[in-house]
Amino acid sequence: MAMTMALTALSIDLMLPAFDEIRADFGLAADSTETAAIITIFFIGLAVAQLAYGPLADRFGRKPVLYWGLAIFVLGAIGSALAGSLSAMLAFRFVWGLGSAGPRVVALSVIRDIYEGDRMARAMSFITAVFIFVPIVAPSLGALLLEVGDWRLLFWVCAGLAGVVAVWLRRLPETLDPRHRIERLEVRSIARAARIVVTNRQAVGYTVGMTFVFGAFISYLASSELVWEDVYGRGDQFPLIFGGLALVIGVAILTNGVIVNRVGSRRIIHGSLFAYVVTAGVALTVAILGDGAPNFWLFVALLALPLASHGLLIPNANSIAMAPLGEVAGTASAIIGAFSILGGAVLGAVIDRAFDGTVTPMIAGFFLASVATLVVILATEKGRLFGDT
Repeated sequence: MAMTMALTALSIDLMLPAFDEIRADFGLAADSTETAAIITIFFIGLAVAQLAYGPLADRFGRKPVLYWGLAIFVLGAIGSALAGSLSAMLAFRFVWGLGSAGPRVVALSVIRDIYEGDRMARAMSFITAVFIFVPIVAPSLGALLLEVGDWRLLFWVCAGLAGVVAVWLRRLPETLDPRHRIERLEVRSIARAARIVVTNRQAVGYTVGMTFVFGAFISYLASSELVWEDVYGRGDQFPLIFGGLALVIGVAILTNGVIVNRVGSRRIIHGSLFAYVVTAGVALTVAILGDGAPNFWLFVALLALPLASHGLLIPNANSIAMAPLGEVAGTASAIIGAFSILGGAVLGAVIDRAFDGTVTPMIAGFFLASVATLVVILATEKGRLFGDT
């Protein structure tokens, strides 16, 4: 399950070092932000398709849906590799995102089928740690592949790895409990499952909170290459900078997996939210005082702190949102994933468009997202934070 989700991370981070080459190949300006759409459109496809995969996974089982998703994934990757224009590539990147939604929905559903409570949060932490490990190595791997081929090679590599994972997944047993299987894909049964999800205060609150966090994170993924190149002139160091910050997130996620059984997912997420607001606020202040280009090492250190909070927030928020929805895990995973990722992609695109040659818009997005998330979680918990899971 970790490797199926890692395919999504690879589909995003492997090609980040190739943005300059893609701009040149398609006749774009060297500082064009249009390449950010390669990330954003993928997330939109990833989001909307989950609404279909969820009910399908609850009807036909986890494994068939997983293989359907991987087949579409490969189709999108190959189409992107063969694209002759940015518009064509974006169309196939959308298809690629549609395919990636299947493995994501199934991964979360399988974990919910087997675990619950803090054990689920712990399992999600280790799966997410593998998911985060990919961004640590993917930009460097992408840069290495660009030494032996052009940017299209990166897309072919993604398609090939999806095939390898598909073969490996033959070992996976079917985890859908027959008692929870939807007998027919009828509007009434799907609507009933959806109603269970959207009327649950805990699920809705933590999903909305995740949406704001994803918005800031997606903006960071899409614009970080421009930030390090245009603001600091360190484009050649991008794989190392990006990988180092991804390592910080990975360490936070692994730490969460170790302590969540003792501390509880609610205490961790509430504490990390306060830390997120404070650290993002300090980073924004430093950015403003530094006219949008503060000292490089100081800014990297300050950026690492809210990114670490992401590593604590996302797996726990996912687990808390999914916890009361075991009987409709597939549909719940789809709705939660679709809303948070689609909303996050839209917010991320808004932040990307605000890029003005400084770090201020990006870090302002982090701060505003953290404040909005804290407000939503406070309302969800009726002002009572740091309670038991």
